[in-house]
Amino acid sequence: MHALSGMVRGFIEEVLNQGLIDNADRFFREDMVEHVPFPGQGPGIEGLKDVVRAMRLAFPDMHWRVEEQLTEGDRVLTRFEWTGTHSGPFLGVNATGRSVKVWGMVIDRFDEGRIKETRLIMDTLGLMMQLGAVSPPGQ
Repeated sequence: MHALSGMVRGFIEEVLNQGLIDNADRFFREDMVEHVPFPGQGPGIEGLKDVVRAMRLAFPDMHWRVEEQLTEGDRVLTRFEWTGTHSGPFLGVNATGRSVKVWGMVIDRFDEGRIKETRLIMDTLGLMMQLGAVSPPGQ
């Protein structure tokens, strides 16, 4: 496994899956930039930590799995899927108790051994349909 893709996997396991949110400092630069921020996401590493905290409150059993990774130069593309049970408010939707399965991809660019830029593309529409917040087309 490439060292950079291993760093991404380490972040997923420690921070997203285990909830060791302060460990994000080991994987991301303090001045990291999220090019596709979540609604209301603040800047830098603290903004990222706030999003992870909110997701773990909404989906306490959240589990991310790496499906595929590609590495080129200082960039890693990770295709992932995450599952969880909606047990708390998320993006304005109160807890539904529903199980979700969400796919996505993230492109991380490393600088000086940590992630400097990230671009997360996630099936938020599919997530909102699974939560019942959005009706599937034609219904």
